[in-house]
Amino acid sequence: MKIIVIGGGAAGFFTAINIAEKHPDYQVVILEKTTKLLSKVKVSGGGRCNVTNERSKPSELVQFYPRGSKKLHQLFKRFSTSDMVEWLSARGVPTKAEEDKRMFPTTDSSQTIIDCFFSEVNKLNIQILLNQPLTSLNQVDDKWQVNTKDQTYFADKVVVATGSSPATWKILEKTGLETTAIVPSLFTFNINDSRLENLQGISFNQAQVKIVGSKLDECGPLLITHWGLSGPAILKLSAWGAYLLADNNYCFEVMINFTGDIKQAEFQKHLNQFRISNPKKKVVNYPLFDIPKRFWERITSVCGISTETQFSELSNKHINKLTEELIQGRYQVNGKSTFKDEFVTAGGVKLSEINLETFECKRFPNLYIAGEAVDIDALTGGFNFQACWSAGWVISESIS
Repeated sequence: MKIIVIGGGAAGFFTAINIAEKHPDYQVVILEKTTKLLSKVKVSGGGRCNVTNERSKPSELVQFYPRGSKKLHQLFKRFSTSDMVEWLSARGVPTKAEEDKRMFPTTDSSQTIIDCFFSEVNKLNIQILLNQPLTSLNQVDDKWQVNTKDQTYFADKVVVATGSSPATWKILEKTGLETTAIVPSLFTFNINDSRLENLQGISFNQAQVKIVGSKLDECGPLLITHWGLSGPAILKLSAWGAYLLADNNYCFEVMINFTGDIKQAEFQKHLNQFRISNPKKKVVNYPLFDIPKRFWERITSVCGISTETQFSELSNKHINKLTEELIQGRYQVNGKSTFKDEFVTAGGVKLSEINLETFECKRFPNLYIAGEAVDIDALTGGFNFQACWSAGWVISESIS
């Protein structure tokens, strides 16, 4: 039996490896449109490869998937993050969990994962053919005809694992599969505001960010960048709000509590207490609420507080303005920036088209869809990779 896996990325490699391992008599071929293999694995986690997450309970995992969510519960029961850790360990790749539960190879190098995958591919005699971009996919009797730019292949079964590929989605639509709208997910917010100017690199341990006019609200680390705002709080918002923000052409307003979850009354009470107990101290020199000093200096200036102003000289107007800027700071977003190499999209082949017990297309027997080609995407933290691993494992179990 001949199996063709379309896509030389994480989902493609992992699926092919497990098919070949479970079915050594099958011929398994990977078709890759470029000369680059496992490129997202290479850059993941800043080159360290955030291979999965320490959370292993399906009920916990599904909460990190804006698209897919509870429909993935059974999938993670069959192959969860702990199973992936064991899979890697059995192949000589130990992993470690960090405080935020992200997991990496102990080498802190994505090359370790890449070397592992290539070692398995070579051991299992999986054939890799490069420069083979898919042009069409057709059913011919009981076979699948796979057409690339300059070749035609026939396979008993086909696995599409091309990741974020608009060209592939168009081909799948022509084949007859229904897809959802494709929009970016996991992006940063472009903000041109004097309050942030020249403050790139400043980070906040916890900040609450709301999309004004919606129910979208996230709390987490926040980072000021050259182009605006980034960090986990922003990336989570971009994932959950992928379609809403696209509909607004990425022009919207955010309201930020730079202190995290401190409320207005608590903020003002603490500020007044500090004013009473430290009347002679200069405001600009004493950042409160763990606000980074450079940002505190900028905001006090915005509030009309001079570098010589002492806490005893703070007026109620000053306090109200500080409260407004630090608890309810409003910023206009005009555009987004994506990480090209780690680009993630929302959308793909509709889940209603897929039997999630096998990842086989319901209306097209022997055609399987894995990875980001399916309408499944997740927050940062190893969750997108885990969806690839779990789907690839299930496909390898299902193919017979």
